[in-house]
Amino acid sequence: MIKKFTLFVVIALTSAFIYAQEKSDTIQDWKFNGVTSINFSQVSLTNWAPGGENSYAFNGLLNLSLNYSKNKNDWANTLDIGYGVQKQGDQDVRKTDDHIDFISKYGRKISKSFFISAMLNFKTQMNEGKKYEVDTSYVISNFLAPGYLQGALGMEYKPNESFYAVLSPIAGKLTMVLDDTLSARGAFGVDPGSKTRMELGGSVAIGVKKEIMKNVTFNSTLGLFTNYIKNTQNVDVDWKVMINMKINDYLSANLNTQLVYDDDMIQDIQFKEVFGVGLTYKF
Repeated sequence: MIKKFTLFVVIALTSAFIYAQEKSDTIQDWKFNGVTSINFSQVSLTNWAPGGENSYAFNGLLNLSLNYSKNKNDWANTLDIGYGVQKQGDQDVRKTDDHIDFISKYGRKISKSFFISAMLNFKTQMNEGKKYEVDTSYVISNFLAPGYLQGALGMEYKPNESFYAVLSPIAGKLTMVLDDTLSARGAFGVDPGSKTRMELGGSVAIGVKKEIMKNVTFNSTLGLFTNYIKNTQNVDVDWKVMINMKINDYLSANLNTQLVYDDDMIQDIQFKEVFGVGLTYKF
């Protein structure tokens, strides 16, 4: 059922894209923005009396958006990619960040601030993630393990370009665990040996993007999902905040946080914070 629903949402978004192209007379109806940030830090010690270890760390972020708006049609697409590694002393290189998050949201205006909305969200990571213990390490995640594909139909409230809220009483969530070892463990809520898990429920998506002061941009997205069939009281939460502080045309500071609660992963709240100062380029 959810596969059919997800296919329906994909077809709806594709149809919207074709419709937008047919109705578009100029590229001015499209807006493209991109920001990439690269942060690097390194420590080298030789005969250093106070002690310490050599280390280096790298973190890269890429944020792209492609939006179309004309007449009653509003179509927003965002792609958020991040990757980071660090090495300290004699340890192997370890991953500190790894995510791919794509959101496509189409709205058909029915009044000044309200739209009939269809949304598609895909999330995964690039390569394997490990859990490190005293004498060993083992893989706990990988590309498409997990992978999440969520489709939703509902109503969007969008009073301006800085805020939107989408309420979707019909939403489908497909969890993929395509790694054989993790699938056999029943990781991320799939049945042991199964590579997918399908859920039918409802969702809420809220987004804010605003310059809160000169050269400081605040961007936040909140996603909520509840399963109508099993453990309805448990709400999945994915809340991201990105603050970009521009120093000049090429230097900036970035603070990124993510709070996740999904009882199919673990029973506790997950939190990640990444702060960096480095090179930034907008296009």
